Amino acid sequence: MRIDPAHSSVGFEVKHMTIATVRGQFREFEGTIEAAEDPSDSRAWGSVRTASIDTGNEDRDNHLRSPDFFDAEHDPEARFESTRLEPLGGAEWRVTGNLTIKDVTPEVTFDATVQGAGEDPWGNERVGVAVRGSLDRTDFGLTWQQALAKGGMLVGETVKIQVDASAIRA
Repeated sequence: MRIDPAHSSVGFEVKHMTIATVRGQFREFEGTIEAAEDPSDSRAWGSVRTASIDTGNEDRDNHLRSPDFFDAEHDPEARFESTRLEPLGGAEWRVTGNLTIKDVTPEVTFDATVQGAGEDPWGNERVGVAVRGSLDRTDFGLTWQQALAKGGMLVGETVKIQVDASAIRA
């Protein structure tokens, strides 16, 4: 099943100055879910175009595209490929895989919930999946930082990830 970008989103949130939360999303992404009869044989993968980052602030978005963060000109995409999908019971799953940002590929684990499945009005079989988790941006070499005069740092290291996917059987 391929992810339908018109009915899906790839978002994130990170602390700013330890007091506020900045939210953003990637506007360009793709993905595939390959469900097998034996869940351990199932797979998922996807990618985002790093230049498509959108936090609602052009100056911040340009900084995030720069070599200080994603270096979108030289590393135009971030990629995920699952290595394990574990059923936890009911609609709950644990998804483990390799996430590559700027040629750094640590293993990450996310929680996934199958939110439903059915046929849309055009006869397409769909499934909805919500994926949640967090990661440490410094694990990917995203280490730019600025100390604040009264203590603390400008950009949080923990990034919360939210993917809401509607996938269509190909």
